[in-house]
Amino acid sequence: MEITGKVISGTRKGTYFMSLEVYKEEFRKKLKFEPFPGTLNLKISPENAARISSMQDKMRVIEGTGNYGDVKFLPAQLNGMVEGAILFPVKTEHSPEILEFVAQENLRNTLNLNDGDEATLKIN
Repeated sequence: MEITGKVISGTRKGTYFMSLEVYKEEFRKKLKFEPFPGTLNLKISPENAARISSMQDKMRVIEGTGNYGDVKFLPAQLNGMVEGAILFPVKTEHSPEILEFVAQENLRNTLNLNDGDEATLKIN
């Protein structure tokens, strides 16, 4: 499945959570890379949000500990170049139309992305 969204600024909470060892360790194991401490947020259409929601059975889970909640994820590729995953934190402030994508590098710098730019995700 391929979907397109617009790059938007987030709450900056992804940086904090992606820096926590409980998550970094699990991502290393399950995605085979250490994630950049932050996520790239994409705003997608309600129709695409519904399509992704229908993929619940394909989502993998990283279990949180203590006060840190579980994170579901789907492996994906951004703009046909960067491997990573779409994250679905169980505890989130985002609407279903906001996706968080994580990769090994700072995607805004690597791909020269700014708010309002379009990006395409291919869900594996």
